[in-house]
Amino acid sequence: QVQLVESGGGSVQAGDSLRLSCIVSGRTFSSSSMGWFRQAPGKDREFVAGITCSGGSTIYTDSVQGRFTISRDNAENTVYLQMNSLKPEDTAVYYCAARGRSCYYISKTRENYDYWGQGTQVTVSS
Repeated sequence: QVQLVESGGGSVQAGDSLRLSCIVSGRTFSSSSMGWFRQAPGKDREFVAGITCSGGSTIYTDSVQGRFTISRDNAENTVYLQMNSLKPEDTAVYYCAARGRSCYYISKTRENYDYWGQGTQVTVSS
């Protein structure tokens, strides 16, 4: 059984940084593209960033481009989201997700992901 566990969320001031981590149990991590999504109150869950199996390719939603960095350590079965210059509009529950069927293609569509974590809250105050 595959399990994803996020950590690293918290309450910060605008301009601060946080690093989220997602540890994946099971044998599918190194063959899974990974994504980070977020969901703010009253809004749909949206794609934030994604990374291929090897970590060689990444994509970001426009609102976080240049501020957030996704990375992975396949030896540690962990994917990270480094978030810098945080803004109040980044406030949301952040979820990591794994897509076991695709190594080289990063999907921005939540329905294409097979496994999800429970989420970690990020709150940014002005």
